[in-house]
Amino acid sequence: MLMLLQGAGMSAGLTALSGVLGFVLALALAYLRHRKVPLLGHVAAAYVEFIRNTPLIVQLFFVAFGLPMLLGYQWPFWGHAILALTLNFSAYFSEILRAGFTSVDDGQYEAADALGIPRWVMFVKVVLPQAVARMFPSLNSQFIFLFLTTGVLSEIGVNDLTQAGLFIDSRTFRSFEVFLTLTVIYIGISLAFKTAMTLLQKRMFRWQVAR
Repeated sequence: MLMLLQGAGMSAGLTALSGVLGFVLALALAYLRHRKVPLLGHVAAAYVEFIRNTPLIVQLFFVAFGLPMLLGYQWPFWGHAILALTLNFSAYFSEILRAGFTSVDDGQYEAADALGIPRWVMFVKVVLPQAVARMFPSLNSQFIFLFLTTGVLSEIGVNDLTQAGLFIDSRTFRSFEVFLTLTVIYIGISLAFKTAMTLLQKRMFRWQVAR
C-alpha cells in the first residue's frame, strides 16, 4: 500500500506541476495566435497542431530518449516527464484559451482605445480574466483527462501509480485486485483535482459565479 501511495503522490505531483507550467506556456501560445503576431503566430499554430496530432507516448519517448541523444544532456526520468507533460498540456490548454479570447466582444477593445488604455493593459486586466473564467470548466475537464493519460509515464521508468501497480502485480499475480485498486485511486485523485479546481474557480471568479 505504501508503494501505491508513493506512486499516487508522484502521479498527482507531476500532473499538478506540469499543469501549472503548461497553462503559463498556453497563455503565450494563445495570445500569439489570437493577436495574429507575424511569424510567431504561425510558429505557435504549427507547434499546437504538432503536439495535438501526435500521441503522448511518442512525445514522451522523444523527450526522454531522443532529445538527450541530440543535445547531450541527461535528466532524471521525472524531469523528462515534466517537460513532456508541460508541452502536451500547453497545446490543449492553448486552444481552449484561444476560444475564450475570441469569445470576448471586440467592442471592449474599441472602448479601451477610446479611453486611451494600452492594449496590453486591456488584455491582462479585462480580456484575460473573462476568457479564463468562461473557459475554466473546459480547462478543468481537459486537465482531468490529461491526468488520466499519465499512466504512460511508467514506460520511461517513472515510479508513478501505474508503475507501482505493475510492480505489485508482477510480484503477487493478483491482477484483478491490483488494477481494481488502481482504478479506485485514479478516481479518487481525479475527484480531488476536480474539487480543488472548483473551489479555485469560486475563489478567483466570484463575480462570475454570483451571476
